[in-house]
Amino acid sequence: MKSNRTSVITIVVALLIGAGFALAGSQGGATIGGFPLFALAVIAAFAIQVIAFVPAAALRTERFFDLTGSLTFIVISIALVLLVPQIDARGLILAAMVVLWAVRLGSFLFARVRRAGSDSRFEQIKGSPVRFLQVWVLQGLWVSITAGAAWIAMTVAPAQQRPLEWLGVVGIVVWVVGLTIEIVADAQKSAFRADPSNAGEFISTGLWARSRHPNYFGEIVLWIGVALVAVPVLQGWQWVALLSPVFVALLIGRVSGVPMLEAKADATWGGRDDYAAYKKRTPVLVPRLGASPARGANG
Repeated sequence: MKSNRTSVITIVVALLIGAGFALAGSQGGATIGGFPLFALAVIAAFAIQVIAFVPAAALRTERFFDLTGSLTFIVISIALVLLVPQIDARGLILAAMVVLWAVRLGSFLFARVRRAGSDSRFEQIKGSPVRFLQVWVLQGLWVSITAGAAWIAMTVAPAQQRPLEWLGVVGIVVWVVGLTIEIVADAQKSAFRADPSNAGEFISTGLWARSRHPNYFGEIVLWIGVALVAVPVLQGWQWVALLSPVFVALLIGRVSGVPMLEAKADATWGGRDDYAAYKKRTPVLVPRLGASPARGANG
């Protein structure tokens, strides 16, 4: 079957990319028993997804998909703190940034799926083991590259470690700003949808009056903050860590984030004048500053 063949190819490519990323990010880094810690982290990220896939496929459920991804960030970040021979303040801060973000996002997404009862993204694929495995393997790649900047900086050799300087402080501030935007945007949308009077409507208040996807904007910003904290200790092939914010931005802006939600919104409200006006005056991603615009929205 063509779809299964495509899924197999995608799985192989994802594993090869993950292997290359692990190899590059491990150059010159800390080891345990002679094995690079960063490479071990990437292997664990993929392994956790495959292990979780087995019961999920047997039960044909996607309810624990997002939760598994978030737990992977948390478990591996904490494990690295415990395994790195000489963890420094930068490493502890990076671990905390990843863990706090993952706890917040994981609980939010898990609660959303529980309320909805299912996740529409998986309706067409969870009945096919190969296609279902594909999304779990891709989640392993997503976790590895997204957390890559933090994990690589956490696992640098002791000789590369440096005291936290002004760029690290800037990175922490940027991360806080991004996380705050994401939390506020998600809370505003959840409150909007919880109001029965808004059933079938699109949100256009708060941050959603300034950007059609403010939560995604916050997500990109916070990972830029993580990368800024990591940058001062990177050397050689470890600079592959900067793929993290680039990958997040491309994934959100060009692949599975904004394009999918924009298409869904257009299909739902595309014939309405108020939605057309909202799209015209509201930026897709980067929020508009200044006075709050008039009402409009994103569903």
